[in-house]
Amino acid sequence: MPLTPTGDVIGPARAEGRGVGAFNVVQIEHAEAIVAGAERAALPVVLQISQNTARYHGSLAPIGLAALALARAASVPVAVHLDHAETRRLVAEAVELGFTSVMFDASRLPYEENVAATRAVTAYCHRAGVWVEAELGEVGGKDGAHAPGARTDPDEARAFAEATAVDALAVAVGSSHAMLTRDAVLDIDLVTRLRDALAIPLVLHGSSGVRDGDLAKAVAAGMTKVNIATRLNALFTGTVRARLQESPGVVDPRRYLGPAREAVAAEVARLLGVLADR
Repeated sequence: MPLTPTGDVIGPARAEGRGVGAFNVVQIEHAEAIVAGAERAALPVVLQISQNTARYHGSLAPIGLAALALARAASVPVAVHLDHAETRRLVAEAVELGFTSVMFDASRLPYEENVAATRAVTAYCHRAGVWVEAELGEVGGKDGAHAPGARTDPDEARAFAEATAVDALAVAVGSSHAMLTRDAVLDIDLVTRLRDALAIPLVLHGSSGVRDGDLAKAVAAGMTKVNIATRLNALFTGTVRARLQESPGVVDPRRYLGPAREAVAAEVARLLGVLADR
């Protein structure tokens, strides 16, 4: 199955009322695990690389090209997405590399400036055939920049989507980035109102802090793309820590990164099943 346009993954899921998992990649073991989990579940998936991860690797290309290669070799549809990009330069790099979508995050800006910046990025990406996600309502927890408790107004969301021509919108409905506990309380009624107000897919950020049952309720109410990062990072790190404690003399990274990769693959397969209501 070749690298798949993000719209071809998200569009059918929205039409059928299914959720699609979008999982963040930090290093190649993450990407390998996510693709392996999707293949086990026989479901499509989105590999996401954030601006922070690109900065960690020195540029987007090293990890981006690895993710693209894995996507092209996968047996299920895999899209490759740039997550939380705040600069036009990084967006352009993703487009040039062959990413199938970008999330341009101008949510720090005042509303009118957010609209103008997002509209310009969307026009650029659409000329290249690249799908665009934006954020409105400031999902909490990301580098202290977003206000906890923020909620996206459906009327403002509709106006924003129409003004910017984005393909999907990340909305604030009660989740928060980087949560280590799964006790976020989602406003399911707001999800439904946002679904009814918008003609484009909704995206749930900060989903690591949401219980399985509430993720399923959010998808049933209208969420389609569900972003998960911290949960996989915690599982990966916990597995590495346990392996090193069991075998303190081990020096070969494959001896502890391999089990961590396997643990993440199993969790990705499980979560994709939750989102697809299997």
